[in-house]
Amino acid sequence: MTPGSRKVAVVGVALSDCGRVDDATPYALHAQAARRALADAGLGREVVDGFASAGLGTLAPVEVAEYLGLRPTWVDSTSVGGSTWEVMAAHAADAIARGHANAVLLVYGSTARADIKAGRRTGNLSFGARGPLQFEVPYGHTLIAKYAMAARRHMIEHGTTIEQLAEVAVQARANAALNPEAMFRDPITVDDVLGGPLIADPFTKLHCCIRSDGGAAVLLAAEEFVRDCRTAPVWVLGTGEHVSHAAMSEWPDFTTGPAAVSGRLAFERAGVRPEEVDFAEIYDAFTYMTLVTLEDLGFCGKGEGGAFVEKGRLLVRGGELPVNTDGGGLSAQHPGMRGLFLVVEAVRQLRGEGGDRQVRGRGGELPRLGVASATGGWFCSSGTLVLGRD
Repeated sequence: MTPGSRKVAVVGVALSDCGRVDDATPYALHAQAARRALADAGLGREVVDGFASAGLGTLAPVEVAEYLGLRPTWVDSTSVGGSTWEVMAAHAADAIARGHANAVLLVYGSTARADIKAGRRTGNLSFGARGPLQFEVPYGHTLIAKYAMAARRHMIEHGTTIEQLAEVAVQARANAALNPEAMFRDPITVDDVLGGPLIADPFTKLHCCIRSDGGAAVLLAAEEFVRDCRTAPVWVLGTGEHVSHAAMSEWPDFTTGPAAVSGRLAFERAGVRPEEVDFAEIYDAFTYMTLVTLEDLGFCGKGEGGAFVEKGRLLVRGGELPVNTDGGGLSAQHPGMRGLFLVVEAVRQLRGEGGDRQVRGRGGELPRLGVASATGGWFCSSGTLVLGRD
């Protein structure tokens, strides 16, 4: 922070009901998560003067704020896919630090699974066919195909194997087994991943995120509010954001994602190094996203991600760098733009609220530093937060 600015803390986090939620609207999930986050903080909604939301309604933050009974004087509706929430959190932290807001509520909710089940919508193969996308969609460049092409490029250039990518899914499921809120908890093996139905070469079904319902909320506040909160603060130490490309033809290197920039900025601004981080929450719509983001954030060298994810390094129990401690989008929940769920889990870990999945040091101590890094679109955008406790 610059001299004279205020420190910013995450003071409340919560999830709505998640997984299979057939009897709620997206607005109801927003409200449920928001109420729970405020209760977690021990603060009333009257303190909230900032609001951020995206993905619901014609005027997303306006409609959702009205539904929640809020009249904010600071608002953000940034929408950059899955990384939306990390980018919004960075904007909110800046606003609070400068005194433009005191307490900012970030909320998300989606009934993506229930809507498809009920026939209210169909699965989307792409984000549309206008603008730059008009040159790709007619040739079969679906969303998953773009990630699959990037994964294949990494395999060709760096010798990454399909078994190594499968390890990401296997370890995410092992972490999910420790999370009673995870949607899928039964163990899987590398053979299970490789033997599943092919979705987009080289991805089989278990290389891809699940589809769920659910919502999340995070409350950030200025340091002077911390003394009135029910829970210990988790401080926003550094943030970074970056956008890379819209058209795949404009992406200069399929083996490097935008987290290479957002992560560098976040670590520099926090004044910490990747090797000091105790755990990482990484957006994992596909296994390759986890692997390449670990490289981009500096946890291993470029091209070393395949070897890094082997031998259980991502596990809560016994892993050198626990990753996606709740099971991630591959096993816990993925209702769409999942970035806010990463922040919720990171805060819970730093507070020591992880239950059976709690990350601990060799001496049993709680983690002090965590990172939440999300990717949006098809590696189009990234937001990274470095979080720490006192």
